[in-house]
Amino acid sequence: MSTVNMRPSLASIPGTATATGGATGAPAHDSGAPRNFKPCANCTCSYGQLSRKGRRSSVLLKQIASRRQSQMGGVSLRPTNESIYSTDSICQIKSIETSNRLAALRKQMSEHELCCYIIPSEDEHQSEYVAQADERRAFISGFTGSAGVACVTRDLLNFNTDKPEGKAILSTDGRYFNQASQELDYNWSLLRQGEDPVTWQQWCINEAFEMSLALGGKLAKIGIDPRLISFEQVKVFEAQIKDKCEESNAKVELVPVKQNLVDKIWSEFDTVPVRDLNELLLLERDFSGECFKSKRERLMETISKKNHGAQNLVICALDEICWLLNLRGSDIEYNPVFFAYLLLSHDETFLFTDNPFDDKIQKYLTENNIQVESYQNIWTFLSDRATVLAEKKETILIPSNSSWEIVRKLHGSHVKRIQSPVEVMKAVKNQTELQNAHSAQVKDAVALVQYFSWLEDQLVRQEKLIDEYKAAQKLTEIRKTAKNYMGNSFETISSTGANAAVIHYAPPEENSSMIDPSKIYLCDSGAQFLEGTTDITRTMHFTKPTEEEIRNYTLVLKGNLAIERLVFPEGTSGYSIDVIARQFLWQHGLDYKHGTGHGVGSFLNVHEGPIGIGFRPHLANSPLEKGNIITNEPGFYKDGEYGIRIENELEVKQAEGLQFGNRKFLRFENITMVPYCRKLINPHMLTPEEKTTINEYHARIWATVVPFLQPSSIAFKWLKRETKPL
Repeated sequence: MSTVNMRPSLASIPGTATATGGATGAPAHDSGAPRNFKPCANCTCSYGQLSRKGRRSSVLLKQIASRRQSQMGGVSLRPTNESIYSTDSICQIKSIETSNRLAALRKQMSEHELCCYIIPSEDEHQSEYVAQADERRAFISGFTGSAGVACVTRDLLNFNTDKPEGKAILSTDGRYFNQASQELDYNWSLLRQGEDPVTWQQWCINEAFEMSLALGGKLAKIGIDPRLISFEQVKVFEAQIKDKCEESNAKVELVPVKQNLVDKIWSEFDTVPVRDLNELLLLERDFSGECFKSKRERLMETISKKNHGAQNLVICALDEICWLLNLRGSDIEYNPVFFAYLLLSHDETFLFTDNPFDDKIQKYLTENNIQVESYQNIWTFLSDRATVLAEKKETILIPSNSSWEIVRKLHGSHVKRIQSPVEVMKAVKNQTELQNAHSAQVKDAVALVQYFSWLEDQLVRQEKLIDEYKAAQKLTEIRKTAKNYMGNSFETISSTGANAAVIHYAPPEENSSMIDPSKIYLCDSGAQFLEGTTDITRTMHFTKPTEEEIRNYTLVLKGNLAIERLVFPEGTSGYSIDVIARQFLWQHGLDYKHGTGHGVGSFLNVHEGPIGIGFRPHLANSPLEKGNIITNEPGFYKDGEYGIRIENELEVKQAEGLQFGNRKFLRFENITMVPYCRKLINPHMLTPEEKTTINEYHARIWATVVPFLQPSSIAFKWLKRETKPL
């Protein structure tokens, strides 16, 4: 396997909305459906928006004008006195029309006597990013963000089976409010997590409650595929139902629907995607730093010690399986994982996967006593194992995020839910992984320095027109030249002007916005190398930023530096330090609607738990430890105008010489090697300590990256300029 397999983007799926709402190739069932074509307000995608006073017309612009004229049959519709830059905007917001899809789903709900059906984002492994075959929520709603839950009701009081009626909501977090409002059509309401008064769970229960009461206490069933929701979530859901229905005549129940109802209707509207099952890759010791036998021994010792000698463990998270086995895959775009379950029992290891592997891996599996079973055999295996363990009175441990279906299959045995010990072990990198992470950052820094210098040269000196998508493709081309490059770690966020205010924006291949050098450009990108995973965001300006942009960029930078310089005692979580990144923005009444940092894998998922820096309470349960790698990415977003984010990766290290009683202290080391944008920094807003931190950082970048650049190159000159002392 030479690269992490790149699946087609959602734009290539018929009838599916792109990350910015673009839909392509709707099938017959959706043909004739309205499309919400809306010209952007204050957009940057019109060629006319890119005009510069007194600028001469470039050859490229003349070619564009000529091509457009030829497309009009040789007739020019542009007035003779109109500038060549003043063309019509090409930006349009699109969404799929979901009426027929919802009607088909409600018919399936009727057959199962459901009043509500829940469609989560996750797959059966509770993955954040999923394969196309698991993008059910995107299919039914048109919303393509990575996080969110769709809930669809069927009105039990409507007896017209041909045209079932009901409501539909999409619940997502602050990263996706803008995107969801653009992509959802009129059938859907957006439930904003953290802002609206009810959760999606409460909304479903309320709807079912009201229908049950209206029917004199008839049972109202809320259905979900039991593989796609964790048992932990089910218990919370059932407790909320009990609280709501107590002291009333209403009857509401959450029920498992084994055959996924979206899967049953998918083929009526689209070609149903199939899961990729690509060949496996064995990660050599030079990259993993620890063999499987050693990891397994540590793991079994940990679970036995903490769980009264328990020796049976189910692992369902794909990245945990890959890390433990020192295997990698390419079944999910950008994530080097493969579809599998893993069961450890005493001296036995069972791997459930259908992925092919070569003779080298076959030998490796045999040597490590790893028995391979078919992926779907996990369900009968768990049922059989439950019977055996019940007879032996042995406990089986499952991760707290295990699916409802796993618990159902283990019914009758003694099951104990625990935080996955593999998740905790994986988050603490060994010395080899840490050294490789530094190497990966240098490689990516070289690529990004070449990219930003190229982009500035193209836009400013050569006055070329480059759209966001083609710019992102260019960055990928540059990265491909690096040794051990395996693919990108997520879809590149290449965003200009107002698009940068969409936190998880991704440029569409068709009609992508032109990058306007007179506006802010935000690029959030990352790579997968055998050495490690990178995630870097830089906000750039190629001409003259406004005073407001400079001020807000500097406020974000001050928050970033405050996290980086922090020294803190062991046992401190990212929940406790999130406010430190926001303090300078708060002083001006500003904030951002996403976390400040997340863990990063070692040639694994770019978002890795359990650690993080943010305001979500669960982060308080996972203190930072020496050996963690975590991002530091405060930001600010002004809807309709611009967005700012500065993201570095930090290694958690021991703070030498500091100890309070028995409590040692930790600190961060910034391992990202890409300079900040000098044009956007106001030095007068910085303290002497902040200036020193920036200057020392830029000096370190210069010394590290410049050996990989030709002295006569534009990248060399760009880096020299950007790393000059403030």
